[in-house]
Amino acid sequence: MNRKLTAFLLGIALVPAIVSAQFRKYSNEFLNIGAGARGLAMGGAQVASAEDGNAGYWNPAGLANVYEMPSVSLMTANYFAGIGSYQYASAAIPTSSGYSTLGFSFLRFAVDDIPNTLFLVEPDGSLNYNNISSFSSADYAFLFSYAQIIKDSEDGTLSWGANTKIIHRSVGSFAKAWGFGFDGGFLYRTNKWRFGITARDITTTFNAWKFSFTDAEKEVLYLTNNDVPVKSTELTAPRLVPAVGYNFKLSEKFGLLAEADLDMTFDGKRNTLLSANPVSIDPKFGVEANISNTVFIRGGVSNFQRGLADADTINQKRVWLFQPSLGAGFRAGNVAVDYAFSNLANQNNPLYTHVISLRVDLAPKGSVKKQGKGEAPQLPRPARTKKAKGNYPVN
Repeated sequence: MNRKLTAFLLGIALVPAIVSAQFRKYSNEFLNIGAGARGLAMGGAQVASAEDGNAGYWNPAGLANVYEMPSVSLMTANYFAGIGSYQYASAAIPTSSGYSTLGFSFLRFAVDDIPNTLFLVEPDGSLNYNNISSFSSADYAFLFSYAQIIKDSEDGTLSWGANTKIIHRSVGSFAKAWGFGFDGGFLYRTNKWRFGITARDITTTFNAWKFSFTDAEKEVLYLTNNDVPVKSTELTAPRLVPAVGYNFKLSEKFGLLAEADLDMTFDGKRNTLLSANPVSIDPKFGVEANISNTVFIRGGVSNFQRGLADADTINQKRVWLFQPSLGAGFRAGNVAVDYAFSNLANQNNPLYTHVISLRVDLAPKGSVKKQGKGEAPQLPRPARTKKAKGNYPVN
């Protein structure tokens, strides 16, 4: 086996031991929201199913299935009644060899136009509303992905992929942070079964904060009994997400894809369905029904937690809560439009939002063969030079 691939496998295997020994901090939570209306509608159960440009977020190994034409995806959503905005874009570009794919993803989650009232009160105690300014608190992520097919045969396709991600977080002119991390994953796909696993923040993702308060701002913070931060660091602990999916072909026109993911963390007990020390597991389930591979209906559940029953403040009865989601999609030729009605919390604390995403497959002019009604455009699969037993070159 190639040395790089061996080292990659070893790194994934060591994740639980490293995390349980050292890391218990949280950061970069905006990276756990999701990407693409399809994935959000299916409750985030995408590690074994994402096979377009969005796979760079869910499981980079899925990018290897973008081998015929470049694919571009865009998504936008508003959270907390429009206070927070979330934008996502991705691109997947297959190489000329046909057995590897390059990917790029961009995420931004921000709260804009936050009032800055540090100088609202004048030295004489009067209020001067002209001193109110505004700033933004924004989180950015840039993911650079690479995926490659290891084996491709009639029995199934095995691929691996990895991300290098750069994080930038900004709170007005007061604070800025830069961070970096790595993700990796594998995907095995047959006509019916799909098995995936991804390791996120394999080496932990490190954020270093720098604060830039003026002397006047420091004085106001001091007089109002607020600490003036100097520097700070954050560590995002690794996690593993194994997944399995199955594609049911109900008839010539109807199909159903079901997937289950297990989001495994190693930083102690969490409020999840399976909670232990040091491993906690948060399952995610999603389904996608399709008609002629053109119209899609989706649903999912995730984020299982123990909490109080709705409005139950007297009996203090604790029940299982979960985060539901629904969605639909439509594909015409090389264009797909997806919609999700997703909840950022659970059914007792609804934070529903509408999510819309667009995917365009950029086929070269004249290269798409004629397809039947409802079929996606197809290109001839690039010729590959096989090694023994169906293995393909690994760089």
